[in-house]
Amino acid sequence: MADKWQALKEHQARVTDRALISLFDQKDRAQAFTVALGAMRLDYSKTNIDPAAKALLLDLAEVSGVAAKRAAMFGGEKINDTEGRAVLHTALRAGIDSKVIVEGVDVMPELRKTKARMAIFAREVRTGKFTGQGGKITDVINIGIGGSDLGPAMATLALAPYHDGPRVHYVSNVDGAHVADVVKGLNPETTLVIVASKTFTTIETMTNAETARKWMAASVANPAAQFAAVSTAADKTAAFGIDPARVFGFEDWVGGRYSMWGPIGLALTLAVGPEAFEDFLAGGREMDDHFLTASFDQNMPVLLALVGIWHNQICGYTTRAVLPYDQRLSRLPAYLQQLEMESNGKSVAMDGSALPTHSGPVVWGEPGTNGQHAFYQLIHQGTRVVPCEFLVAKQGHEADLAHQHLLLVSNCLAQSEALMRGRSLAEATAIMAQKGLTGAELDRQARHRVFPGNRPSTTLVYPKLTPFVLGQIIALYEHRVFVEGVILGLNSYDQWGVELGKELALALQPILEGASAEAKDGSTQALVEYLRG
Repeated sequence: MADKWQALKEHQARVTDRALISLFDQKDRAQAFTVALGAMRLDYSKTNIDPAAKALLLDLAEVSGVAAKRAAMFGGEKINDTEGRAVLHTALRAGIDSKVIVEGVDVMPELRKTKARMAIFAREVRTGKFTGQGGKITDVINIGIGGSDLGPAMATLALAPYHDGPRVHYVSNVDGAHVADVVKGLNPETTLVIVASKTFTTIETMTNAETARKWMAASVANPAAQFAAVSTAADKTAAFGIDPARVFGFEDWVGGRYSMWGPIGLALTLAVGPEAFEDFLAGGREMDDHFLTASFDQNMPVLLALVGIWHNQICGYTTRAVLPYDQRLSRLPAYLQQLEMESNGKSVAMDGSALPTHSGPVVWGEPGTNGQHAFYQLIHQGTRVVPCEFLVAKQGHEADLAHQHLLLVSNCLAQSEALMRGRSLAEATAIMAQKGLTGAELDRQARHRVFPGNRPSTTLVYPKLTPFVLGQIIALYEHRVFVEGVILGLNSYDQWGVELGKELALALQPILEGASAEAKDGSTQALVEYLRG
């Protein structure tokens, strides 16, 4: 493996100063470095990956065992070996006739039963058959955190044009301001609360759940009657007072950040309906089939992963900006922060040894065009290169505002072109000379208007942000994370890095309430003293 990495780094060193625009001297450059799935297109031609680099990257994917690990994942093997679990979020969106075997048992019949129960409950809530103690449910509060919040919250916003059910709100932060602001103005008698916690012990979630129950108890006789749960802890949900008919569980082979395809997507299902939710699953399933069957050189998740490897591990670019030119995908960057950074933010290989290369990049971003008036300055003229991933729909939902969508798309394409092309000192000097500047002032002002260019980007174009397309996009990024993890030799499906802070927080709570802070470091002691004062 080391020789494969070395060959890539040597090739990158040879081409690092090449102008990206020069790659388009090859007339079919755009076609050769674009991959399609149906009407979705991923253009990665505005990167410094040439045919030689692409061949080396594809070879790296082959020798890393991506195909075998992919088969193991879809086959129900325990590829999350630090926790001894299979990784089967793909089963949540598998076809009706699929069989998925885990330890000799087909898990699909139980999954189908749970999905059917979700659909029935969603229809009852949406039609008014299930009522609150003040009539039909008008609002839903989903209480969760991490994977029980980021995914469904992002998807609910993304699919706003399809909302024809109750209004859905999300509470995640243990900061009391979050739950207080959400419940303000809601009617407890017509509000359904979903508590999403696999173990029903997540401290942030259960604290907010207790607060919501007290809020509801002030107005209704039986607050638990308007609670549902997404959890496998039947004893704890029963103790909370939630009817088992409104409890939806999922197996430990569904990781939190990969879980919105199942019961964690209950709030989304209530908002858009079971049929639209099924379309969402179908989009993910199509990407699964593509990932399983397409050759690596035409495989969208594989190629997106290889672009990421090229930029981060080979070129040394430490961050990645996700820039959806789609306002309804405004929470996608935050969702991908968890998906990618919790999955591949590791320093230890599968065998426990130190990783020989850096792991995943810092992922961040905001929707365009807002970002253009915020951080694009750094992307265009800063001293560090930030690879960008643009996403844009061919068509918006607002037909009467087509002129605004045209402006949106033109901005998206202009930004990727500007990042690649840049503006030379000679060009900037000519522009400022036309304004009448001369001499030293001409030179000074021109230098402020130079754009280095040669800044890489990819562009994902899709026909329209429908439930099906959203499913494709999310599954694309899930599989991209998987491929990068396999190539890096790490476990993308555990998250031990979140544990230490939780343990220390539990120990600090009694200290803040008055217990001795003597065992803590000087800084923590000083902060505790101030906060207790």
